[in-house]
Amino acid sequence: MNVYLGIDVGTSGVKVLAVRADGTILASGVGEYPLYAPRPLWSEQNPDDWWNAVVKVVPEVVAKAGVKGSDVKAIGLSGQMHGSVFLDKNDAVIRPAILWNDQRTAKECVEIEAAAGGRDKLIEMVANPAMSGFTAPKVVWLRNNEPENFDRVAKVLLPKDEIRRRLTGEYATEVSDASGTLFLDVANRRWSKPLLDALQLDESILPTVFESEDVTGKLTPQVAEQLGLTTDCLVVGGAGDCAAGAVGNGIVRSGVLSTSLGTSGVAFVHSDEVKYDKLGRVHTFCHAVRGKWHMMGVTLSAAGSLQWFRDALCPELYEKAKASGQNVYELLTAEAAATPIGADGLFFLPYLSGERTPHADPNARGCFVGLTLSSDRGRIARSIMEGVAYSLREAIDIFRGLGVPVGEIRASGGGAKSPFWRQIQADVFGSKTTTLNSEEGPAFGVALLAAVGGGEYSNVVEACDATIRQVSELAPNPDAQKKYDAAFAVYQRLYRSLKADFEAISTLG
Repeated sequence: MNVYLGIDVGTSGVKVLAVRADGTILASGVGEYPLYAPRPLWSEQNPDDWWNAVVKVVPEVVAKAGVKGSDVKAIGLSGQMHGSVFLDKNDAVIRPAILWNDQRTAKECVEIEAAAGGRDKLIEMVANPAMSGFTAPKVVWLRNNEPENFDRVAKVLLPKDEIRRRLTGEYATEVSDASGTLFLDVANRRWSKPLLDALQLDESILPTVFESEDVTGKLTPQVAEQLGLTTDCLVVGGAGDCAAGAVGNGIVRSGVLSTSLGTSGVAFVHSDEVKYDKLGRVHTFCHAVRGKWHMMGVTLSAAGSLQWFRDALCPELYEKAKASGQNVYELLTAEAAATPIGADGLFFLPYLSGERTPHADPNARGCFVGLTLSSDRGRIARSIMEGVAYSLREAIDIFRGLGVPVGEIRASGGGAKSPFWRQIQADVFGSKTTTLNSEEGPAFGVALLAAVGGGEYSNVVEACDATIRQVSELAPNPDAQKKYDAAFAVYQRLYRSLKADFEAISTLG
């Protein structure tokens, strides 16, 4: 029996999935690790923690699946995008990895746009503006602020590609994750020499770029023994977590869009052609489908906003849930569902880590607007769910405005497990919202890419058609949709009203 592993290097932990070629999930496992915030708006992790989790979880999952190591034919890699792993000439990690939700690089974004000849010129080069979460500003930040570390840099790798290096010894990436570095010429699927030259950076610090199902190497003898696998096991390009999750949701042809509610929130739509927003409000990246692209909008704190609320403001409910064996999110959702649509005029702006789409503002701050004496826990929880949905709708409306077809919306991520939150999405977006037979996200998507690379399928579309099917559907409620349309107009005005105040607040701390 041929088995394919999907490994997703997430922000909170590594997830490993063992999948048969027909899409049957045999086993899964998770290894958690910490995140560090040494300063406000900084976000870092230790790459050794990622690797230790992989080494622990892979053998556990293979054993749980009841298969032999020799049955594992290929591995697909996914992971948090935009992070920067800085390696010296001996492959030693120079400093903690700077992550996707780190907001320290606002000045470097301005510097990059100036070096490129302006924001418009930069978008022409790489299809995207400079944003503080991207990799390129992190590299420039290192040069500006830690020159002794920058002088040691021999390679800059993305999180999943650091795991690839440790698995295979190869310096490689693939087009979807590389798109999020800002260094990639997205239209031509190669590193942008004009931008690298403008920034006085050598292309040699970057890995080789592959398509997502391409084989990038095999396990080294040492690693094969360590993981209980074989040196015949292939490692394919894989995908950044957003593109990988889209493959796992079958977003591989025109007209279908996915929303993912994890720590961050993503609205993701397939495109057969390169289309980009000249205003830079949404991203255009290479897709994990060979020769195709996608557009994407990102809310930096989606389900993460509800998690913050749980941890910071609901400790008693959390402890009650743990003591009774209940799910605290189900309790919060029940309270939210008992409140009116629109939470009696309470709005939540989900900018707890700054924001990316459509505002690209690292200074933005999370807000509750419209609090009254009646604003109880249920109304606050509902306003968070609605605020995240409004934020994703801003991206979806941009897609529609650019002529990208949006029909069915496939919901995934932890937040999509709640039928109530999915119904809010259907009502806010004005489109039916569906779920699929697989809820395993990026790890499942890259397991399918591994199956393609291993020869089980001729292409990614064929793999998705053979393994993915719809299991539920929620249609928008016309009355709720009308109310949300009116509230959404207010939501959009709130950022514009507060933008200058956000900037002033950023200077106070």
